[in-house]
Amino acid sequence: MSPAPAFRCAAESLLRDEPAAGTATHVRTWLLLEHTGPWGADALLDARLPEGLGPALKALAREHRAKVLLIRRFSSTPDGDGVRVFAAYADPLRPRLESGVLADEREVLDLDLGAFRSGGTTGLAAYGGALFCVCTNGRHDACCAERGRPVAQALDRAHPAETWEVSHIGGDRFAGNMVVLPHGLYYGRLDPVSALAVAGAHLAGELDLDHLRGRSSQPMPVQAAEIFLRRQLGVTREPDVVLTGRTSEAGVTTAGFAVAGAEYDVRVRTTSDPATATRLTCKALREDPVPAHELLSVTRRS
Repeated sequence: MSPAPAFRCAAESLLRDEPAAGTATHVRTWLLLEHTGPWGADALLDARLPEGLGPALKALAREHRAKVLLIRRFSSTPDGDGVRVFAAYADPLRPRLESGVLADEREVLDLDLGAFRSGGTTGLAAYGGALFCVCTNGRHDACCAERGRPVAQALDRAHPAETWEVSHIGGDRFAGNMVVLPHGLYYGRLDPVSALAVAGAHLAGELDLDHLRGRSSQPMPVQAAEIFLRRQLGVTREPDVVLTGRTSEAGVTTAGFAVAGAEYDVRVRTTSDPATATRLTCKALREDPVPAHELLSVTRRS
């Protein structure tokens, strides 16, 4: 008798038809450091970084509420003579991206993330364009490598300047996963064909609503509310929906949006039903409820 197939969280998520809208990690400040690997399950602690750098980057992430990722080209070829570093701030209206090349990985600790979060600079140069960051951290979750690496390969061939493999970005069960910086747009359940479509749409200023998980600059219920509204109105231009305010009470979030001169209130109920508990990652040792966002109403203000 052949052994049972290994559990794969992405396949299970597809089988239960789990919606991906409203599942992006809520983070605005990003720091990306080139390191060709191997990364390990916890990239900052398990990768072969200089002594003490991983824990220092963990502390930096906590201090500035930042997401710190290790990155590499699909070919694993270093970028130039040093290591490439990016800092991104996923502001909903004015996202910013800076970059430079460091002679030593430890120089990343000299960057001023506090000033960057406040509208200043890290000390790096402004960087135009977008980054297509594909999670391929297979040591963290098998699905990330199995589904992410074909996506990274396809994007690397079509958009080599913009494409990077990255360590864990969250939401293993939605692999292949990609975050587009500096906008902080999370996309999931990508394959090589859909990834190329998402990248092309982004470069044209459009969002692919079929694969959009959410905008990392907003909490998950607000992410879901924006996607619900965009689907209802058929609005896919990235800048055409602007959040104007939000309130939450008793599990219900009301998000206000401006769209083409009109204003809308979107009400979303977020639940976490114990009856839906399952393994949410390939390595999970326990079952957890599946979070869900339910659209209650879309109201155009008079």
